[in-house]
Amino acid sequence: MYIVKITNGKVELYDERGCYQRTIVHSNAVFADIDMTQTMIVVTFMNGKVELYNERGCYQRVIVHGNASQARWVGRDIAVTLNGHVEIYSDRGCYIRRI
Repeated sequence: MYIVKITNGKVELYDERGCYQRTIVHSNAVFADIDMTQTMIVVTFMNGKVELYNERGCYQRVIVHGNASQARWVGRDIAVTLNGHVEIYSDRGCYIRRI
């Protein structure tokens, strides 16, 4: 099991004992969430961009290019808060619906 920690815009991954594993993002992150399988991390940046990384810190893809305030895993999908509403995206970045 991993724990995601954000300090001064840096996203770091720790194991269940609290031992540092690796840095996922080096700057400008405001929120991060790890999926239930502990293999993918969605990161929200200061500029509103949402990106997806694997547990090794390798960049996978952009989910949203701007205006996001938060992105969280909801099962296998990603719920992104944009200007007061929520949009659901697949883990491949495909738009599913607006709530």
